[in-house]
Amino acid sequence: MLKYLRPVLIILLVLVVDQSLKFWVKLHMQMQSEISITNWFRLYFIENEGMAFGMKWGGDAGKLLLTLFRIIAVVFFSYWLIQLLNKKTHWGLITCVSLIIAGAMGNIIDSIIYGVIFSESYSGGSIAQLFPPDGGYGALLHGKVVDMLYFPIIKGVLPQWIPIWGGEYFVFFSPIFNVADFSISTGVIALLVFQKKFFKKNTGETDESKSETISDEGNKETTDDVGSVSN
Repeated sequence: MLKYLRPVLIILLVLVVDQSLKFWVKLHMQMQSEISITNWFRLYFIENEGMAFGMKWGGDAGKLLLTLFRIIAVVFFSYWLIQLLNKKTHWGLITCVSLIIAGAMGNIIDSIIYGVIFSESYSGGSIAQLFPPDGGYGALLHGKVVDMLYFPIIKGVLPQWIPIWGGEYFVFFSPIFNVADFSISTGVIALLVFQKKFFKKNTGETDESKSETISDEGNKETTDDVGSVSN
């Protein structure tokens, strides 16, 4: 069971941080309100209907399909994670898969229950309540994903000589996201960058077994050499 401890801890840590921050933002900030942490890091509260980084797709039907897709993806990646653990795969790969599962689960929680347990958040209006007397703002599986991490690292007007966008106001990095999105992105990017290292042909042998095999072969060669000299 110890082999499952690390991925379980990774998933739980991401979920606790992600949901704790989302609950705090939902219960303490108005929609589109902002808290400046530094000049380049802010908490900016928005909600989105579906995909990561505030993207949307297909209205209510698209949101429902996206939630179901996330659930299927979590089931698939969880099955893959178990297979990787049983094969004693590289821990980097296991960590990446764990981060992807944790991020997907974090946003699934928003989509499944937030519409039921929270009241609506308004811009310039009242702050949301947890378990409001009149019920939540939406149905099961139709909750909105809470986003708040905003990193406007570079801001300014683009030079006029740049085609199409010249003279327009520019912000980098403009997407607003959450800890779950960051966890998924980190897992996927690391998976792509280190794929050659992670997906080396697995012979099923651990480093210790390989060392023992090499040692046994060396002893065998030495014994053969001694035997040939004796003869």
